[in-house]
Amino acid sequence: MLRSSALAALPGLRHAFFTRQGGVSEGVWASLNVGLRSGDAPERVAANRARAAAALDLAPDRLATARQVHGTTALVVDAPWDNGPAPEADALVTRRPGLLLGVLSADCGPLLLADPAAGVVAAAHAGWKGALGGVVEATVATMVRLGADPARITGTLGPCIAQSSYEVGQEFVTRFAEEDTASAVFFRRASSPFKALFDLKGYVAERLRRAGVARVDVLPHDTCADTERFFSYRRSTLRGEERFGLQLSAIALAA
Repeated sequence: MLRSSALAALPGLRHAFFTRQGGVSEGVWASLNVGLRSGDAPERVAANRARAAAALDLAPDRLATARQVHGTTALVVDAPWDNGPAPEADALVTRRPGLLLGVLSADCGPLLLADPAAGVVAAAHAGWKGALGGVVEATVATMVRLGADPARITGTLGPCIAQSSYEVGQEFVTRFAEEDTASAVFFRRASSPFKALFDLKGYVAERLRRAGVARVDVLPHDTCADTERFFSYRRSTLRGEERFGLQLSAIALAA
């Protein structure tokens, strides 16, 4: 697992950006796949989630993840859900110590945020659609509602697809231009005509800054290019694989 030096410097937190390594799954899901709807064997996914929680010294029933839909809903969480279906959301926020908030990703940006002075942490899933729609701002606003101050928040964007791997069509560029006039700086020409390369890392970091987040940390890894360490939706699609795994990023206030 990977850690953010910025988050690690804060008191009273546990966090990790897990890689695909260290689990029990096989095949396209090898090995630390935590995706409940990925098509992997449920017992293996459960074992992987338990391993991830244990790595942060927490029981598996303390891990809360939502059904992510590339939206902007940020939920306040006081306890893990029961055995029923998880709610739809792309960000989770809590003040409850010992509750592990997790987001799943395979190219989208996993965000972990904390204001330890207020005792508020959050985990958010920021793909291009959610970031453009405002999931970053929704997450920060929900943290503020629980007492956080953006000037004290540290936000880290974990491993996600890098610009060099993220080729998009002109309709994608146009959509950003229509909804966010300042977005042009996050695109550069690709080698193919009528294509561009999108800087998701830079875009999400900028949305954090616009939301007033004081310290923004961006990990350098490229999930699409690093086959050994990360699952990647784009890489799996290019290979013609119908299934792929998901890695976990998680944060908790120390109990």
